[in-house]
Amino acid sequence: MRGGPGDAERRQRWGRLFEELDSNKDGRVDVRELRQGLARLGGGDPDRDTQQGISSEGDADPGGGLDLEEFSRYLQEREQRLLLLFHSLDRNQDGHIDVSEIQQSFRALGISISLEQAEKILHSMDRDGTMTIDWQEWRDHFLLHSLENVEDVVYFWKHSTVLDIGECLTVPDEFSEQEKLTGMWWKQLVAGAVAGAVSRTGTAPLDRLKVFMQVHASKTNKLNILGGLKSMIREGGMRSLWRGNGINVLKIAPESAIKFMAYEQIKRAIRGQQETLHVQERFVAGSLAGATAQTIIYPMEVLKTRLTLRRTGQYKGLLDCAWQILEREGPRAFYRGYLPNVLGIIPYAGIDLAVYETLKNRWLQQYSRDSADPGILVLLACGTISSTCGQIASYPLALVRTRMQAQASIEGAPQLSMLGLLRHILSQEGVWGLYRGIAPNFMKVIPAVSISYVVYENMKQALGVTSRSLYTVGA
Repeated sequence: MRGGPGDAERRQRWGRLFEELDSNKDGRVDVRELRQGLARLGGGDPDRDTQQGISSEGDADPGGGLDLEEFSRYLQEREQRLLLLFHSLDRNQDGHIDVSEIQQSFRALGISISLEQAEKILHSMDRDGTMTIDWQEWRDHFLLHSLENVEDVVYFWKHSTVLDIGECLTVPDEFSEQEKLTGMWWKQLVAGAVAGAVSRTGTAPLDRLKVFMQVHASKTNKLNILGGLKSMIREGGMRSLWRGNGINVLKIAPESAIKFMAYEQIKRAIRGQQETLHVQERFVAGSLAGATAQTIIYPMEVLKTRLTLRRTGQYKGLLDCAWQILEREGPRAFYRGYLPNVLGIIPYAGIDLAVYETLKNRWLQQYSRDSADPGILVLLACGTISSTCGQIASYPLALVRTRMQAQASIEGAPQLSMLGLLRHILSQEGVWGLYRGIAPNFMKVIPAVSISYVVYENMKQALGVTSRSLYTVGA
């Protein structure tokens, strides 16, 4: 076939692509130029294998990228692999991949997607409006991604279209059978837990200030951000800003594990014979899973509040705090504030999910002309906005929960029920009293998201996780 019309056409196409990627016109394409070129073309970052291929595959000078001849050999090998993949997905061998074949590919990996989701995937590659993908569309879409098998293609799709398969902040992650067999699921959970731990530690002073203002700020005690920080430092020094952070980090692992396992069981019960869950069903499953996890680890939440508010020398440590609460207040003290805490899951999860879906779908409708991948900045922005909206809706219940957890340890404080405390706050401080401490809570959102993302991406590389991108934020 070498030297024929088809070969000449391919070489012309590869030459045009080479010229477009070679931004400094030095006759070579390196990884940096590849990344910049893909960004201009709307194709996202190249994966790790592709970067290695551009750096070394067929290259006489590994540090200098590829010249036109080496680049052409590189693309020729990629096209051969993509052709094999195309035929493996084209189950009826009619030369086109349709919606049903996309669904079958996901189903083979133990992941069920709706017809609408499959159509979004297809639309991201379908340039001629036929609602099928031919070889040329497939080749042009995946040419610079080193996809070795069908599973890699599915994972690329799952990331690029922001599918609703466990990606929401309030719904536990959902893993394919392949990820479970290869151990990728626990690596992603570990990466998320480490990211959450670093994020919570980095924003711990703001978190302690929030709790401090929730409990102690009032009309008579006009505690502001600067005054609260000075008061805590004056009482216990700089290290006191991290009080309560230890148990806040410690509860990440059991809470994540319980929530994930509960979600899997509840999802199976709700789904029945259905292939996929609707948004409302995912909200119910995620909320119930969150409530289950909170029920089991709630004593740790009470301990976190008490340790966060403790005075210097009040407790010797975590166990001493638990023993003093048990001895003085009894076992029921470990579930003070439980009701507003569980009720707060509903507005938080519902609004967070609804806002995220709305922002995501709005972006897909207005901006996904050539690719349904919005990029990490848009994803982080959508997640941050939806999480903030959820916090605003559930914040009064979170404040009542914190005060109920702390009121037994405050001398002279009335021991009130949830409704009694709500009435007391409204009568004494008005509606604004239900939002004490929300300013430092908002201040920690952006650094928490940023730290979580950076740490998670680095942990993924360290653990060898390459299937998808995700981030966690310490609550």
